[in-house]
Amino acid sequence: MISAVALLGACSLSIIPEGTARGAPAEDGDWVEGPPSASQPARKPIRQAPVRQTAGTIEAVASEQITAVSDDDTRATGAGIALGPDIASLNLQSAKASAALQSFRTSCSSLVRRTDNSGLTSGEDWRQSCDAATNWPSDDARRFFESYFEAVQVGDGKAFATGYFEPQIQGSRVRTNGSQVPIYRRPSNLLDVDLGQFSDALKDKRIRGKVNGTKLVPFEERAQIDDGALAGQGLEIGWASDYIEFFFLQIQGSGRIAMPDGSVMRIGYDGQNGRDYTGIGRVMRERGLLADGKTNMQGIVEWLRANPEEGRKIMRENKSYIFFRELTGPGPLGAMGHPVVGRTSVAADRKFVPLGAPVFLDMEHNIADGIWIAQDTGGAIKGSNRFDTFWGAGEEAAQIAGGMSSRGQALIFLPKGSVAKLLQSQQGN
Repeated sequence: MISAVALLGACSLSIIPEGTARGAPAEDGDWVEGPPSASQPARKPIRQAPVRQTAGTIEAVASEQITAVSDDDTRATGAGIALGPDIASLNLQSAKASAALQSFRTSCSSLVRRTDNSGLTSGEDWRQSCDAATNWPSDDARRFFESYFEAVQVGDGKAFATGYFEPQIQGSRVRTNGSQVPIYRRPSNLLDVDLGQFSDALKDKRIRGKVNGTKLVPFEERAQIDDGALAGQGLEIGWASDYIEFFFLQIQGSGRIAMPDGSVMRIGYDGQNGRDYTGIGRVMRERGLLADGKTNMQGIVEWLRANPEEGRKIMRENKSYIFFRELTGPGPLGAMGHPVVGRTSVAADRKFVPLGAPVFLDMEHNIADGIWIAQDTGGAIKGSNRFDTFWGAGEEAAQIAGGMSSRGQALIFLPKGSVAKLLQSQQGN
């Protein structure tokens, strides 16, 4: 079974957001409703927000108490922020807090030195909590988060979460009669161009393509690659047994290849061709191809197998193509370059959540409730309070991720004093 989510929608030779460099997490789903748009309230003084947890639900902050501290509404500081409740008042389950502490500790080496695209913090702001995390006992993780962080609501706090996982499919390291679908490594001529190096107005924008003579041109799309555009270049790291299964593994951005001898090769994202992502579930719904009750992952796969010729054409409408590398250490790796952990790591939009920050979710699907660490990104995980929860590998992970489409409330944990610091910065401008 494959998860009900989709991967990054990076566009070739069009401006794409910073953070779509890898593809493990997912889009808002081929078959799920898109997230609500975040409100963009006018600037008002920051006050303590009357957010509280009642019967398991975080109540939203009134819009008049949310402050935008910048004019850039593409970032958290422009979407508006408000202090949330004391972290001690939240339902931080000890086991989940302990796992979150471990993942936070893992992220610290990057967190203290990376640029925070959200505008909420600087790397140095995290130094104290990261130093404390180094030797903090895991069985006292709740007190760690209560001691070093304050809960902050971004925008209206209304969250939408999907799920992703690490699938396993059949394949081989060499081409056989039963394994004919190539798994390609990243081609050497695939280029990522950081446009911010050329113009401040294009900060955080990139394009992907390849050089043809003196021009940067689009890289081959899925149909061209399927038809052999990369064949004979020695790029194959393995071969998948089933095109549909590999198509959806690409959507997840990482996975496991079960070999004929019983061994398993783990593969992770190593690039994307820069072409637009198209969610085929949405295409199939719009064309009336999916019957009522068949708009989930299983229904889509059933239709593709029952209509192989037309199904292949529909899959080719998703021009995005993912390249892989073999993983030999912990993984899969998130956008920070650290391993993502099932039931602990979450993908977020780095313009609204600092990568490495703890996130508290209170969702309709209460299996997603609790503290997560933002360690990943995804092309459709965009905007404030949009998250993609990672559930690990195996059938249970697939079942949970495939059914994860939930709304609720979200808080971000920032170093204590962050909101006051942002307010001072606003008053100084």
